Amino acid sequence: MSAITINIPESLYEKLKDVVEKDKSTPEHFVVLAIAEKLSSVMTVAYLEERAKRAKVERFEQLLSKVPDIEPEDYDQF
Repeated sequence: MSAITINIPESLYEKLKDVVEKDKSTPEHFVVLAIAEKLSSVMTVAYLEERAKRAKVERFEQLLSKVPDIEPEDYDQF
């Protein structure tokens, strides 16, 4: 593992302490999870952008043409 030192505003640190105390966790664990969540989000966006570059409109239209042209069920309406 690597160690880092960060400076955060006191107000955030106080909230962090409250949250980790309720969760019976540690600030370090909370920060590691927060970093993992953010990395996952960024990597997902990058992956979807890369996949979108390879998308073919013709193929999408072919697939869409197979969908029945009917009204959605009541529970599925906007």
